[in-house]
Amino acid sequence: MRRFEKKKLTSFQIIVLGFFGVILFGTVLLMLPFSSREGVGTPALEALFTSTSAVCVTGLVVHDTATYWSAFGQFVILLLIQIGGMGVITVAASIAMISGRKISLMQRSTMQEAVAAPKVGGIVRLTSFIIRTTLSIELLGAVIMAPVFCRDFGIKGLWMALFHSVSAFCNAGFDLMGTTGAFSSLTGYATEPVINLTIMALIVTGGIGFLTWDDFRSNGLHWHKYRMQSKVILCTTAILLTVPAVYFFFFEFGALEPGERILCSLFQSVTPRTAGFNTVDLTSLQEAGQSILILLMLIGGSPGSTAGGMKTTTIAVLFATGLSTFRRKENTHFFGRRIGDDVVKNAATIGLLYIVLFFGGGLAISMAEGFPMLTCLFEAASAVGTVGLSMGITPGLGIASRMILILLMFFGRVGGLTLIFAALSGTQKQAARFPREKIMVG
Repeated sequence: MRRFEKKKLTSFQIIVLGFFGVILFGTVLLMLPFSSREGVGTPALEALFTSTSAVCVTGLVVHDTATYWSAFGQFVILLLIQIGGMGVITVAASIAMISGRKISLMQRSTMQEAVAAPKVGGIVRLTSFIIRTTLSIELLGAVIMAPVFCRDFGIKGLWMALFHSVSAFCNAGFDLMGTTGAFSSLTGYATEPVINLTIMALIVTGGIGFLTWDDFRSNGLHWHKYRMQSKVILCTTAILLTVPAVYFFFFEFGALEPGERILCSLFQSVTPRTAGFNTVDLTSLQEAGQSILILLMLIGGSPGSTAGGMKTTTIAVLFATGLSTFRRKENTHFFGRRIGDDVVKNAATIGLLYIVLFFGGGLAISMAEGFPMLTCLFEAASAVGTVGLSMGITPGLGIASRMILILLMFFGRVGGLTLIFAALSGTQKQAARFPREKIMVG
């Protein structure tokens, strides 16, 4: 009779199914005739691509958001971005809390996995903090950008300010600038400091993770009281923002004035983490610059944030492990704390998964479409890192290539280990172990 017992879904399976369900719901809404400006139904694959890109906060599009979608369609996209950015489970939990429903232990466990919290205790309080912080920062960003957009677009600027604030904080990269040039992103505001600095601040704020903000709130500027994870995130983020910006300043954008050059260098350093806006034509960058963007897109943001990618903590653990090996240290260390072997294994697994998917996806697209390999790798990195930056080939891709990007976006947002744990939830640990034998590597 045990075969017929009803199995409960694990936290990982609930997270995967939650994202999948929201994507399908968004697809249906975007297929409706009144979602497009022309009043005609959007083909299923195109609606699925847009819905996946929005829920997975990527920003890759097959239609220009401003010129193709109606006001209703844009609202649906913004709603999907908000749900995807905060997380499907977080949004569902917030609705349950507002309605006064009691949160069960299983639901708390799922919420813990969704926001990458270290423990179940206090997860409801943390979720409430995430919701309040998200909405407050997005509103503040909209208020700051509204005067500039209202100056250029009239009363419509209020909607544009809100849309771009939510899109930036959720690291989505969707924009409404197509009315000045299809797929132009923020190139028209390359020299506008208010828009540049606000968008950058929103991207970084959303990308460092809610647990880091919880540390800010609880401990202020008392660095020694921060969680080790927050310290690693802040240090790694600072390095990944500074070093690429220095490269872009000295080796790209040479024709710009110093002030404009600084803005463009900083923006192109921030946006791959994983926002998807751009203020310059990315095809004009040297191959070295494009390669740096690919690396930044693969790394992405931080755990428990609105960003995707393999995460800053993953790359930090891999580098620290390599440094420990070079120094012949037995364990990986951060700030006087030892990292467990299970964390190192997870980091190596995630890194390998992203590299395989990134390279395999780029290779498959290149073979299917005949585009240069670097261009296709750029698009694949943008999808799996849920970034949204593009070399301009996505709208013209065939069905197979679009499906590849859809799968990469879904994988990048949900997370590699989440998908693996969801698929292998029934696997039992075996008591017996194989005999050990040494193998030489390197």
